[in-house]
Parts: sequence; C-alpha cells; structure tokens
Amino acid sequence: MSIKGLLFDKDGTLFDFHRSWGPWLDGFLNEVSQDQTHHARLAGALGFDVAAQRFLPGSVFVHDTLEEILDAVIPHLPRWERQELEAFAIRETAKVPQIPTVPLAPLFDTFRARGFVLGIATNDNEAPAKAQLQAAGIIEYFDFLAGYDSGHGGKPATGMQRAFCAASGLAPENVAMVGDSLHDMTSGRDARMTTIGVLTGTTSREALATVADVVLSDIGEIEGWLS
Repeated sequence: MSIKGLLFDKDGTLFDFHRSWGPWLDGFLNEVSQDQTHHARLAGALGFDVAAQRFLPGSVFVHDTLEEILDAVIPHLPRWERQELEAFAIRETAKVPQIPTVPLAPLFDTFRARGFVLGIATNDNEAPAKAQLQAAGIIEYFDFLAGYDSGHGGKPATGMQRAFCAASGLAPENVAMVGDSLHDMTSGRDARMTTIGVLTGTTSREALATVADVVLSDIGEIEGWLS
C-alpha cells in the first residue's frame, strides 16, 4: 500500500458532529416550530434527539445533502418556501462554530511534511464548507475541496473521489478516503481507494467495519496506522 493522498469528509471527521451541529439545530427548531408537538415532529424527521442533543444513527442531517435534508423537513414546514429555507440554511450554517475532533493544524502540518496531497469531499454545500474551514484556520492545507453542489455529485456516489484523483494526478489506489459514515466508506471503496473509518461521528465501529479497510478512533491515529 502506497498512500500519497488523503481525502477527508468534513463533519464528524474533522469536526465533532454532535457538539458542532446539535446546538445550532436545536436553535433552528425552536425558531421554526409552532409548538412542542411540531418541534418533536421536525426533530424526528431529522433524526435528532433533542433531550440528549445528539443525532441518531442514520440521521438524514448527518449523512445526506442539503437537498435531501430539505426533502425531509419541507412537508413539516408549510409556511416556508423551499428556496427561502435553502438560502437560510446555506447562509446560517456557514456561521456554525465547528469543534475539532483533534488539534487539526499540527496534524495537517505533519501530513504535508510527509508529502501527502490533502482534499475535502463533503456532502455539505461548498460555500459554507469553505467558510467553516477558513474559520478553523485550516483551509490552506487542502489542495482540493468539493461539496455536493460543486459539480461532482454527492456521496455515496464517486464523483468527488474521481475529481480529486484528476486534480491531484493520483491513482485511486494511492488515495485513502477518510470519513465517519457508510456514505464515505462506500464512495471510497467504489472508487477503489483505501477506506479509513473514524468513530467521531454517529456510525458504530461494527457498521463501519463492514465497509472500511480499517476503523480508527479519530483522524489523529492515521499517521501511526500508515507508518
């Protein structure tokens, strides 16, 4: 195995999903809900445990694109136009403070010193993803960044993986896809990449192990595993 490129998912991989997105979603539900029954219905549609402030396994909010999230909630928000809600989500999610899963800058310094090409493949929109990476002070480490709206499609399809290989000049066999979800692992596997699952999202070790080549606690363990 000769890994020369690392392609990362963003939410649940670089950033702690529950601590980053839970408070924001709770605030959003409080803003748009008509009453407690409506609040509970919206939370259920998104796979969000309000009391625990945690996302449930398989939550559409965790793994899918904004289009699919809107599909889940629009039937419960008749007072909102779809375009209005989409614009609101893109604008507001760009401001969400992201909580790193590990100290990121030192880790990426190490990766770059070892000559790895680094990229991001996220089912988030490209614009808020860039804003969040800039706010975290790590966007300069990445040679490639794609969201589901960047023209390559979303995961679990392989368009972003193929685009990363084209941009970097690396063969899929020389790239590892790193992520916390089955979408990440499936897209990496189908693109013929090595797949590294991490346990900083909502997917269990047992579920990730069905698809991933290796399951690590977090991305801080990647360097040791590669060595």
